[in-house]
Amino acid sequence: MTDLQIQLAKACDSITSQIGSGTTAQYIPALAQVDINKFGASIVTLDGEVATFGDAQEQFSVQSIAKTLMLAESLNTIGDTLWNRVNHEPSGNTFNSIVQLEIEKGIPRNPFINAGALVLSDVMLGKSTPYLQQKIFLSKIRDLSQDESIDIDYGVAKSEIEHAFRNTSLLSFMKSFNNIDNTIDDVLKLYCHICSLSMNCLQMARTFLFLANEGVNPLTGERVVSAEHSRQINAIMMTCGHYDASGSFALKVGLPGKSGVGGGIVTIVPNKGVITVWSPGLNTNGNSMAGTAALEAIVKETGWRIF
Repeated sequence: MTDLQIQLAKACDSITSQIGSGTTAQYIPALAQVDINKFGASIVTLDGEVATFGDAQEQFSVQSIAKTLMLAESLNTIGDTLWNRVNHEPSGNTFNSIVQLEIEKGIPRNPFINAGALVLSDVMLGKSTPYLQQKIFLSKIRDLSQDESIDIDYGVAKSEIEHAFRNTSLLSFMKSFNNIDNTIDDVLKLYCHICSLSMNCLQMARTFLFLANEGVNPLTGERVVSAEHSRQINAIMMTCGHYDASGSFALKVGLPGKSGVGGGIVTIVPNKGVITVWSPGLNTNGNSMAGTAALEAIVKETGWRIF
């Protein structure tokens, strides 16, 4: 057993009493049914070392974690002009709030709240179709992770689309301010399918390695985003990656991270690697309770934190 595996196991063992706490995402029926007692964690380093714990190879819905990959794709598509359509400031409100959009005239506060990610979906869609763009996106994710088995959970996507009343309202509101170019249905379909990407902890860690390596995928040697855009994405993960609990996460964990209501969290350790956790029980902010506790324990055990 490697030192990294021992450190991961020790950290995760220390928070087992918190596994099963919180509630699953009740507003998406397919996610509400997930076993709340599941817990997995994984670490993958830039030099290829791997450590796993628990249910690290069980698939789960990545949900808002995919917004980080959407941001990378949108920056590659239109560059820094993206920031004319979405800001990069913490919101202080829930991830699906419409209140700030009215105050700020249809410009979302950041790319990781739902309104912001819907703008990213519109950018990615361009003049194409949701079906074609989801195929292109999925192909890129498989290339990032070097894993052809990664796929979209179409049952979750269907469940999301059928209950997307709030997101439909956000799109309508932004379209009234001319910040959405495509049809509401098309943007919504692409968004829901991307958020329904299914991965396990190990696959997710490998997918996000490029953000720990200044934009270069260490598995292939290919540049995914520019070094500057990698820096920007990490900065926004640090300040906005956990909805209105982003400050608390930065204080306790001290690393760029992005959570999803499927219970997953991806955390970037610059110049070292990626830590991922999954536990479906969420706190009131929509972040995994046991997952957050595990990450706090992992960074204390490894000493991996920015500050």
